Amino acid sequence: MITNYSPNFSTPSRNINKIKYIIFHYTGMRSENEAINRLLNVKSKVSCHYFIKKSGKIILMVPINYVAWHAGKSNWKNDKSLNNNSIGIEISNKGHNHGYEKFSNNQILPLIKLVKFLIKKYKINKKNILGHSDISTERKKDPGENFPWQFLSKKGIGIWHNIDTTKLKNLRKKKLKVSERSKGIKLLKNIGYFNNKLIDKKHTKLIKSFQRRFRQELVDGIMDLECLIIAEKLRKLYK
Repeated sequence: MITNYSPNFSTPSRNINKIKYIIFHYTGMRSENEAINRLLNVKSKVSCHYFIKKSGKIILMVPINYVAWHAGKSNWKNDKSLNNNSIGIEISNKGHNHGYEKFSNNQILPLIKLVKFLIKKYKINKKNILGHSDISTERKKDPGENFPWQFLSKKGIGIWHNIDTTKLKNLRKKKLKVSERSKGIKLLKNIGYFNNKLIDKKHTKLIKSFQRRFRQELVDGIMDLECLIIAEKLRKLYK
């Protein structure tokens, strides 16, 4: 690990015993150097604790005992402004606007090693390992549908539903009654998702955020029977 400190963090230092979340991001910029420079630029007012390069090298940008500016306006369950009690990890990837890529083994393997260390050191519950789009549904897409959430869950990182994929595919695109759709939206909120109705009146962005995490093969913003069954299972796991 190397250090390249960003000036974008809050002072004074925080109580590390209050850290409860790990949040994954992609950089969403055309080049890795451009992304790093932005995180180091005081004018950008954004940063992270760790940056994982395409090569797999990890850069420490903000020490854990300080609040990095990575989550912005965010919500999960009853928590708001998750910068205060989270660790932010940026992973180099061009993102949806510049040619979204798959995350390589060079990146994922050191990510697993890093996160396992953080989980143990800060006693982080795997339920509280989230993506930026989970906590900012109306404005973020990262780390996106190419991020290997299912694989990571097998390593004890994050939650996955583990429902038989053949069964699920048979339920895909099957329409719901209005009452069933409402039930699905309620389940997403019970899991932890927050939706700003003024921004996302039809819950499309909310559903897409859920799909990017738990139904990655089809991100269409439609609450179908497959999504409902997944949400029902996850509600039990996120209690």
